[in-house]
Amino acid sequence: MKKQKKKTIQPSKRVALHRTHRISFLFNDEEMKAFNRHIEKYRIKNQSRFIRETLMTSILKQLEENHPTLF
Repeated sequence: MKKQKKKTIQPSKRVALHRTHRISFLFNDEEMKAFNRHIEKYRIKNQSRFIRETLMTSILKQLEENHPTLF
């Protein structure tokens, strides 16, 4: 019987995107209640991911709508 060679896992060609920049913001009481209600209703487990995705979705949508035109 021949010995099987172990396959080595090649590192991904995609550059890892490490999050190194921190942004903090504050909610008032009503905003926090609404946020917590939404988190509980939709069973969101990762609040940071939810906020980041929601924020970036909004930003990218606005960039797409307001892109510069030549004419």
